[in-house]
Amino acid sequence: MVRILTDSTADLTHEDAAALGVTVVPLTLNFGDEHYLDGVDLTPEEFFERLETAEKLPTTSQPTPESFLTAFEAARDAGDELVCVLLSSTLSGTFQSATIAKEEAGYDGIYLVDSKNVTLATQLLVRRAVDLAASGKSGAEIAADLESARERLHLFALVDTLKYLHKGGRLSGAAAIAGGLLGIKPVIGIIDGKLALTDKARGLPGAYVAIFKQIGKVGGIDERYPVMVGYTGRRSSVEPFMRYVTQNLHMQKPLLRIIGSVVGTHAGPGACGVAFFSPEEE
Repeated sequence: MVRILTDSTADLTHEDAAALGVTVVPLTLNFGDEHYLDGVDLTPEEFFERLETAEKLPTTSQPTPESFLTAFEAARDAGDELVCVLLSSTLSGTFQSATIAKEEAGYDGIYLVDSKNVTLATQLLVRRAVDLAASGKSGAEIAADLESARERLHLFALVDTLKYLHKGGRLSGAAAIAGGLLGIKPVIGIIDGKLALTDKARGLPGAYVAIFKQIGKVGGIDERYPVMVGYTGRRSSVEPFMRYVTQNLHMQKPLLRIIGSVVGTHAGPGACGVAFFSPEEE
């Protein structure tokens, strides 16, 4: 049997994790001296409500190796393989913690996959892993497939302000200044596992159009796989993505999820985004 594990930044709901049979290792959210396990002690809705009134931005912490070790040893002792789909190693030390835990477990049946992405995009890889496991693929085959597929995995988002990304150290000061001009809405993406300012536009309508153009630049959307959309504050902010996918591209309705507190800490309360696989090159 092949088990699937991810971390909480994949933003699976409890219902998703249970239905898919996925183990989720939480990161930690710190409001001063108060510590919360992401998605366990604080719901995303509770978090964003608190974020908007917080005098000081919260911080986030990666899981410890011990957080992974219990699941790793359970798979080892059962003789199961385990595929771990984790947050980009350039954005967090989460992958490093899992690597240390694998060494401690001393088990070759654990496969660590760096998603080179985050949130909705990582979740698409997790869902792909679950489908592959259900089809009878081995841990090694699943890991190899995911590492190939992640090259066609894209996440584009618009944020209300870049101050959260800049303060959290996830975006350079120069990029933050460039995207912070009056009336300009920044478009961000994940490039080579890192956050980057991919475009900017005047006003929200222009920002959505800029994202639609980015989708075209990477070759469009592979219709064989799900599309995910998500938001950090206002659910209505994803409606342009919904309409674009269903009306312009005539595809099935995207999966909709709220983005969790760890990613929300860095993106801020006014973000929304879309994740998808682009088609394979012929």
